[in-house]
Amino acid sequence: MTSNQRTAAVTSFEFPLVERTRTLLRLEQVYQRLVFFIAQQESYAHHAALMSLFEVLEAAGRTELKSDLLQELERQKLNLEALRDNPVVQQDALESQLEEIERTMASLLEITGKFGQHLRENEWLMAIKQRSVIPGGTCQYDLPSYHLWLQHDSEQRRADLQRWAAPLMPTAAAANILLKLLRDSGKTHPYTARRGAFQQMSGGKVVQLIRVGFDRSLQIVPEVSANKYAINVRFIHAATGEVRARQVEDDVDFSLTYCKF
Repeated sequence: MTSNQRTAAVTSFEFPLVERTRTLLRLEQVYQRLVFFIAQQESYAHHAALMSLFEVLEAAGRTELKSDLLQELERQKLNLEALRDNPVVQQDALESQLEEIERTMASLLEITGKFGQHLRENEWLMAIKQRSVIPGGTCQYDLPSYHLWLQHDSEQRRADLQRWAAPLMPTAAAANILLKLLRDSGKTHPYTARRGAFQQMSGGKVVQLIRVGFDRSLQIVPEVSANKYAINVRFIHAATGEVRARQVEDDVDFSLTYCKF
């Protein structure tokens, strides 16, 4: 089996252990969906993009999020600056990362007022947002102007979506930087879950993110619970419409990656 085949056979699940990491992962998901659907051609995809835009508005609309992101970026910037002239660190990559952090911090500082205020002040968009929570609520007879917009040329729709999304993107850039730094910090160790269960005492060690990796062909999912004293991993056969979830009875070889700033 080649290295690529082995990599392709592994699946992994990430589990945030602190609220800030949960927020970053949620932001990553909704922004990735937004960018993906904007890039498509079909009107249904651009409808999904607009729904994702509204989801970003809610997910990133917490008042203190901007200051939290700036604070964490500043802390990581100071940590990275301490690595200058370190012979084991690639200095070009380090400077590039520092420049990216500085650009993102500057973009965040340019955001004034409430997050997404330009969207909230757009009565047409807010009417769509209000109707979108109703199943089928954006039908053409409910929102004829929206139906007309969906018939516009795809490039025109994309330009509108990009214009509406642009003021929100510095938050996505900040989340991406912090998650990359967090994931790159990971230290991976192999373990075996006896009869599908594993426990490790953590001795007060604090991590922000845990990644569990294992053979994809097993068709199982991990459940993780953790505190400052112990980490517990339980593998279960995932529930489907016909089968109830149940714990794996065989031993499971897996990897555990600990990520912390």
